[in-house]
Amino acid sequence: MKIVNITFLILFIVAFQSKACTVIVAGKKATVDGSVLNSHTDAGADCRIRVVAGQKYPAGSMAPVYYGIQRVDLPLEENGEILGYIPQVEQTYTYFQSAYSHINEYQLCIGESTLSQRPELQVDKGEGKQIMTVEQAMIFALQRCKTADEALELITSLMEKYGFLPSCGPESECLTLADPEKIWVLELFSVGKNWTPESGKPGVIWAAQRVPDDHIAIIPNWSIIKEIDLSRPEQFKASANYQQIAIENGWYSPESGKPFVWQEIYAPIPREWATNRFWLFATTFAPSSALITDRKTENPFDNLNQYIQYVEPLNLYPFSFKPEHLVSVQDFMNFQRSTFTGTIYDKENDAAWYYSGKNGEWVKSKLATPFPSSETQKLLKTTRRRAVARADGEYGMVAQLRSNMPREIGGIYWVFQDNAYTSPYLPLFTGVSRIPEVYSIYDPQQYSDNSARWAIDFVDNLLYLNWQDGKKDLEAARKPLEDDFFKQNTEIEKQYLELQKKNPKKARELLNTYAQECADRIMHTYTQLRNTLITKYTNNKMR
Repeated sequence: MKIVNITFLILFIVAFQSKACTVIVAGKKATVDGSVLNSHTDAGADCRIRVVAGQKYPAGSMAPVYYGIQRVDLPLEENGEILGYIPQVEQTYTYFQSAYSHINEYQLCIGESTLSQRPELQVDKGEGKQIMTVEQAMIFALQRCKTADEALELITSLMEKYGFLPSCGPESECLTLADPEKIWVLELFSVGKNWTPESGKPGVIWAAQRVPDDHIAIIPNWSIIKEIDLSRPEQFKASANYQQIAIENGWYSPESGKPFVWQEIYAPIPREWATNRFWLFATTFAPSSALITDRKTENPFDNLNQYIQYVEPLNLYPFSFKPEHLVSVQDFMNFQRSTFTGTIYDKENDAAWYYSGKNGEWVKSKLATPFPSSETQKLLKTTRRRAVARADGEYGMVAQLRSNMPREIGGIYWVFQDNAYTSPYLPLFTGVSRIPEVYSIYDPQQYSDNSARWAIDFVDNLLYLNWQDGKKDLEAARKPLEDDFFKQNTEIEKQYLELQKKNPKKARELLNTYAQECADRIMHTYTQLRNTLITKYTNNKMR
């Protein structure tokens, strides 16, 4: 038997798990309240959130470039290995840090989704002199930029100068750069091994396209940019080498007369874990224009029917589209919790969950879940599907960005931890100066009663005792909690506007106190829900 290289195995696992993030965005004219919406699911191992206050630095200071920001095994204030330094700015802005830091005090918000890229472009740490990961570039942008335009210029310049270093396996990345006015989709491909700054060549291949204000878009771990028109700089931007690398490698010939389609040239052949989410997004928000409809089914055996399982070309799905109805924060939350219910991808309705009842009818097991573990899959001889919600989802967010309010309350960072299907969303206004401690505590090696992540994970695990009935208990406990958050947010905004005129310090403390009250309610609700689930579905009653 050959000895498996452990390092290779770890890299394979990391690369496999990195194809998990789903990002959806909506322009300000596509939403019910005129806000810009940005989002991110499965956002890395370090779900701990902390506020990093803006600081002033002496002229000539240098800022470290870290590798390991995603690690949850490090103390909260540490960021891993220092790969190099870049010039520091004199003033940084306050932002919220986590594995992928999403938002700052000016409502600049960044989502991330790992993409696949050609093997020739792939590079791992140490195979070149690239030092800039996307999570580090996101932090620099949140510290230094107020708008999506500024973030786009900064991140691309950093990547070109210092080299793009993938950190989720050797894959590429997409960032959604959003503020209360606009959204840019920025796709980054690496330049392969042996790059050096001394070469004078850009350390990245990149392209960016703006999402129209009345459109929505999805990035399901796959490139979505198609043809690029640089004569329209308000809509498209790209690196100087965006075509040259393809020409040099024989992937594109200008003499062919064919258009240069970014998505087709730099991404490999599409895979189902991406196309199924493209399809779900299109059929959810523009169902009447869906080109493929027969993936919807209640028949548990249809997931075995190869004749209705298309692997469609990506050109079937546009870069973005106008939704058939204006979308809301709740719509985005519901999509993040989706598990392909009522489709051929629905693992909760897999034929393996059914058994013959007393009268010969098919009975669905109470254990049926959309998240069968690897051992359950082996036992039932079934497969997994890459749904939007995932049992090991780490954490994620929906960001609501509004231009009609002061920036301290214009942005709401709705955060979930663990599984979006199971978790509640905690509302954090961008003006808070501290995060509730329970959302900053998590050690995967040590359970804690003072960790929101563990409280939610506890409930998630107990649901497997009786998923079919337990999910009703989950909804009964969570829905009124979140409904109340939405109602209370409006009241807090009114109170803040009144208080801010008289005492800005007390106004900020109002936001901190509210965040703490919401976190306390979540902890109480999920502790009670834990007790309900273990009492109702204890295996002592199932013997």
